[in-house]
Amino acid sequence: MKLFVFGSSLTSSYWNGAATYYRGVYKNLNALGYEVTFAEPDIYGRQQKREAGVIDYAQVLVYQRPRDLDRMLSEASGADLVIKHSGVGADDALLEREVLNLQSAATQVAFWDVDAPATLARVEDVIDDPFRELIPEYDFVFTYGGGPPIVEHYLRLGARNCHPIYNALDPETHHPVNPDPELACDLAFVGHRLPDRERRVQDFFLRAAELAPELTFVLGGEGWGGKALPANVRWIGHVGIADHNRVNCSARMVLNINRESMANIGFSPPTRVFEAAGAGSCLITDSWPGVDHFFELRREILVASSAEGIVRWLQTVSREDAREVGCAMRDRALRDHTYELRARQVDAILTESRVTELAKAS
Repeated sequence: MKLFVFGSSLTSSYWNGAATYYRGVYKNLNALGYEVTFAEPDIYGRQQKREAGVIDYAQVLVYQRPRDLDRMLSEASGADLVIKHSGVGADDALLEREVLNLQSAATQVAFWDVDAPATLARVEDVIDDPFRELIPEYDFVFTYGGGPPIVEHYLRLGARNCHPIYNALDPETHHPVNPDPELACDLAFVGHRLPDRERRVQDFFLRAAELAPELTFVLGGEGWGGKALPANVRWIGHVGIADHNRVNCSARMVLNINRESMANIGFSPPTRVFEAAGAGSCLITDSWPGVDHFFELRREILVASSAEGIVRWLQTVSREDAREVGCAMRDRALRDHTYELRARQVDAILTESRVTELAKAS
């Protein structure tokens, strides 16, 4: 089955938090026999910061916009399934509309939302948002998080279906490595500075650092250079995916902070949760609905609802106990939350649809 995908970037994680997700999903779909073409725009300097290495599971088309858009759409017309991801970063509204013109008896079209809370807030806040009337036209809607609230919301807007395909672990990419003494700290957090995240980073991570001046903290991600930081917080800049293992394995504990919209909706574990799991790191996460759907609380993951709660975990969980939590989380992720399993979930959905269509035709 031929897939043609419009997404932000498969080749670079620079200002592109979906890179790990795309790589995990499409590598494992390819392993199941899918032929993948991934089209990404040359924007935001990502092509100057490529770090994916050799991509042998997909043909990557880097296009210049707007001049190459017609050619990309023409190439997509020969696919069995055309996938438009949210947040491509350029010409999103145009692509949301134009990919539907490729629908035919031979070509289905999917919208795959990698930020469903933002997409749905947009169509609710802007009543004449053009995407709202397009939702029922897609053959499939996939999301990378959100659970029952997101599924119900999309169905209310007329979607034919809605399938959460959650973030997961690629054990070939995220795994234990030797710690780096240069990155040793009590708590590490990696995340770009975004409007929907900054206040929560301040309330959880930076406030925890202020409450525990005797502990050391490492902050990674783009955009924090102009931010006033406590003296015990060290900013290390952009952390490429290849360096996530090194950061995660060097910290005594690792912190996850969901963006506010994702935390409110719940059932939205970001990639850093599974990256930490793969490294066998002890993870503290902010509290959000559905955490226990993925990991057992206290035994496999630690949850805190405030900076004070984070500090309590840091002060009361021994290094040995932290290692036990990290190992238990890794075991659970390898059993229940790999991209191989997520790809099989997608394959089952697409296979069932093809069987249903064949039955109708006969």
